[in-house]
Amino acid sequence: MSGPGIASVPVVMAATTELDRVVTDRLERHELRYTSGRRAIVAALRAADGPITLPDLLDLAPTLPQSSAYRNLALMEEAGVVRRVVHRADYAHFELAEELTEHHHHMICESCGSVQDFTLPAKVERTLDAAFREIAEQAGATETSHLIDLFVVCGDCPADR
Repeated sequence: MSGPGIASVPVVMAATTELDRVVTDRLERHELRYTSGRRAIVAALRAADGPITLPDLLDLAPTLPQSSAYRNLALMEEAGVVRRVVHRADYAHFELAEELTEHHHHMICESCGSVQDFTLPAKVERTLDAAFREIAEQAGATETSHLIDLFVVCGDCPADR
């Protein structure tokens, strides 16, 4: 599993895409503006091949100060724009919230900490949805979504377990 390709991402200043409009709305509900720094974060996360670390984000958005990136990621996570993928690696990984992209899961290497997105066949997702819905109903709850992380030792890491 290799990391995302890193190249600077241009920041578009106007809310021109549907994604930008949704991000603007979510931020406004939390009394936050869609600043140029936040636009740079969204552009970098949109351009990435999957969840990325803060150092990768800063490589994609080199004009973004590190302190600003930390603060904005936390605020954007709270507003439902960004999702933090936490595991045992040195760095958390970040991606756009699933509702802004598409439903997917994560394959996480327990050795090097790399994270890759993957999707399951539609039939498998429907089966999981039905099973999770049934489990929730038995508990008197309503299933709203699910997250599945698959932990592996990737092919790039020595299998030294």
